[in-house]
Amino acid sequence: MEKLKEYAIGSSDLTYDLIERILNDGTHLVLSDEAIAKIKHCREFLDRKTDENTVPIYGVTTGFGSLCSKHISSDELSKLQENLVKSHSCSVGTPVDRTVVKLMLLLKAHALSKGFSGVQVETVQRILDFYNNDVLPVVYDRGSLGASGDLAPLANLFLPLIGEGLVEYKGKVIKGSEALNIMGWRPIRLKSKEGLALLNGTQFMSANGIKALIDGWHLVNCFDLFGAISLEAFDGRIEPFWDCIQQVRPHQGQIDTGRVFRSLLKGSEIIARPKEHVQDPYSFRCIPQVHGAVKDAMRHVTDVLHIEINSVTDNPTVFPDDDLVVSGGNFHGEPIALVFDYMGVALSELGNISERRVAQLIDGLRGLPEFLVAKPGLNSGFMIPQYAAASMVSQNKMYAWPASCDSIVSSNGQEDLVSMGANAATKLHKIIANLKYIAGIELMNAAQGIEFRRPLKSSPYIESVLKAYREVVPFVEDDVVMADYIADTMKFLENFEVKIPVDPEI
Repeated sequence: MEKLKEYAIGSSDLTYDLIERILNDGTHLVLSDEAIAKIKHCREFLDRKTDENTVPIYGVTTGFGSLCSKHISSDELSKLQENLVKSHSCSVGTPVDRTVVKLMLLLKAHALSKGFSGVQVETVQRILDFYNNDVLPVVYDRGSLGASGDLAPLANLFLPLIGEGLVEYKGKVIKGSEALNIMGWRPIRLKSKEGLALLNGTQFMSANGIKALIDGWHLVNCFDLFGAISLEAFDGRIEPFWDCIQQVRPHQGQIDTGRVFRSLLKGSEIIARPKEHVQDPYSFRCIPQVHGAVKDAMRHVTDVLHIEINSVTDNPTVFPDDDLVVSGGNFHGEPIALVFDYMGVALSELGNISERRVAQLIDGLRGLPEFLVAKPGLNSGFMIPQYAAASMVSQNKMYAWPASCDSIVSSNGQEDLVSMGANAATKLHKIIANLKYIAGIELMNAAQGIEFRRPLKSSPYIESVLKAYREVVPFVEDDVVMADYIADTMKFLENFEVKIPVDPEI
């Protein structure tokens, strides 16, 4: 596919796969003409509205949160917005991943481009300038309740627009003011409502969710492939993957998983040979049902997140054509908090079933030696990688506990029910980090186990994967420093992409 050199913000809806392409291709972002017209139209309406100043408008001519009854004079409206960004910049902890910061900038620019937020064109353009020039504000991973949007991390994100805060530029962390000087940019002078438009919104939650979604779908494919290799190593049966059994319980994910495994295993001598056993343990036999359920969950999360990232989530919402400025709750993170928790539970289950397959492979069953080495006893072989996988599976159960079950009252009771969606989003990365290791450990064990089925061969695609893997990690004859082999496996997986064979007859 040809690289996407330029993308016009506001020209189309965003999807996670389009975003992945924008990130991977180093795409330059511009504002579409349509977006510029919408932003100007809304800003001009809001300027007229504030000039009239006949009735208080929340966050425009009043204070914020529980200070909403405090009136602000017209000559202090800009200072009000600047003060908001400074005072709310309370995200703390560990700096978030560069990719998440870029996603936050992209998603905020996209939301503001819809023309319901009352911002200046130059403010949105500056956000894109930061993105395009890799001037990435330093944002920390804790501090958002996912209530009035992601107030604290978004404040840190936009401090550099007004010459404050920190940015990462060319590998160094520098002051926002210094970055503006280097780039020859003036600080943005925020107009009425702009600070609130920048800070209200769900872009911290959504950015973390999009990154987790991209990583999560990749892991779904990895666990399908490594599960198929494990099935071969365990001398498992193909019947549970036949289409007829999926069609009488037609969950889409289950149907898809059966098809994927039939495609992966087509042409395998191992799967085709007669079996002495009549059925396999659940961790093999129920892969269509378990992996399939995870896929259905991921599809639901994807649908919800697509709605979210193409929505207006700041407050108040400005409707210039209807002469309305409406204070509502579109910034509340509940819709995505719930599905992030759902995704965490679903992805964790991939690790659960994977670790069980690993345990079956090392138990000395079906002609495999104990711990997958020829001289068990003298050698411990693959005994302890399963320990490591079990540890991470257990930790993921802890991370899978839903954050959205909690709420803590804030802002003097004005924000009396919060979503905790930011915590739901950020812990997804911890689950995924563990899953990557669990997937690597299954690949190690499955590749080792399949060598004991030689000279029989698996399918052409699986054999090509194993050949590439063996160039990095060799077969284990005697005990080795397993940490090195795990590390090498992880390096192999860093640039590995699963390519399921497409066969219309499967």
